[in-house]
Amino acid sequence: MKSPDTLDWTALAAELDAHGCAVVPDLLDSAECSQVAGWYDEPDRFRSTVVMARHGFGRGEYRYFRYDLPPLVQTLRAELYPRLAAIANAWNGALGEDVRFPPDHAAYLARCHAAGQTRPTPLLLRYGVGDYNCLHQDLYGEHVFPLQVAVLLSEPGRDFEGGEFVLTEQRPRMQSRAEVVPLRQGDAVIFPVHHRPVRGARGLYRVNLRHGVSRLRSGRRHTLGIIFHDAA
Repeated sequence: MKSPDTLDWTALAAELDAHGCAVVPDLLDSAECSQVAGWYDEPDRFRSTVVMARHGFGRGEYRYFRYDLPPLVQTLRAELYPRLAAIANAWNGALGEDVRFPPDHAAYLARCHAAGQTRPTPLLLRYGVGDYNCLHQDLYGEHVFPLQVAVLLSEPGRDFEGGEFVLTEQRPRMQSRAEVVPLRQGDAVIFPVHHRPVRGARGLYRVNLRHGVSRLRSGRRHTLGIIFHDAA
């Protein structure tokens, strides 16, 4: 795993401000990607499985990890959080929101757990041919951390075709904007959970975002999702 301390967080924050997402190349190496993808077939690691078609979420499956999280997932969650919390606090300040996030993830989880949000939210997603994920937001309770991370565990062109990560931005009094994010195996994309500040002619305003995955045309695609708030 690439250490978050070695990343150019000034550049990543600028990408998030400019485009609503930022890519971290090679956050995980190929061996780590294969290992994590293989966990999908170890059901004891997970607290629940969601078949998307049953709920109108799309097609495909995902599984939420149970506590205690695998060390790699726990490390990603704990070490990415402080840098993302600084960005999230800057965004909330720009939007005039009072909520501030502590610098330590354990302290933030304590806030979630005190409000009854105690179920872990990191997840593994698996897509087969014809599967897709409808545009959505990962909101699980009163406390929502504004940023999340998805790591592509499969290699486009080798393991699957299609299945692009898609982000849409709904701007006030304007048509929605779509962003298709190209990822390779091990790359991570950082993106907003539900909204972000955008500068317009009259100052900063809030835009709502949703994310999803386009239809898989062949093969199989695995993704690791890192969400920083727990679920009620």
